[in-house]
Amino acid sequence: MLYEMFSLIINAIAGVLAGFLLLRFWMQALRVRPPMSFANSIFQLTDWIVKPIRRIVPGVLGLDWASLIAAWLVALAASCLLSLLSNRLDISLMLVLSVYKMLQWAIYGLMGLLLLEVIFSFINPHAPLAPLVRALNQPFLSPIRRVIPPIGGFDFSVLVAFIILQLLERGLAAMMSQLLYYLL
Repeated sequence: MLYEMFSLIINAIAGVLAGFLLLRFWMQALRVRPPMSFANSIFQLTDWIVKPIRRIVPGVLGLDWASLIAAWLVALAASCLLSLLSNRLDISLMLVLSVYKMLQWAIYGLMGLLLLEVIFSFINPHAPLAPLVRALNQPFLSPIRRVIPPIGGFDFSVLVAFIILQLLERGLAAMMSQLLYYLL
């Protein structure tokens, strides 16, 4: 019972921090300019871990690798803490779990962005953050929109993207369970 409580707290804190780091990476990869107050908040929350890594790992090909590495380090730290709490100190297991967590958080983050786009489209399509969310979702939704155009004024691309992301998450979980079976 105590392990589950600490696990929830560790995963929640690590997930939020890694989510901001992955969002920072994604915004810079797409060269999206968010509203200044939103950008300042993200940079203030993540600069403490990104700036030292950036001194060692510069951006290459226009990508902010320091933010991505920082997200992986957060996942690794969470995996290490959970391993310590469960008395299973296996380095290979922690490395695999950290990659899994980071990919899982990325998928959940994309699902959250899709959900935000749906909410903005229903409530206030002209909200200050709506163009940012639309721009962050565009790389996923535009190929789907080419295949499935709006039908009767309804855009089903978000629903299709959500289903694809859920399938990816379930496939990732199945691969992880198979890998854990071989590691343990």
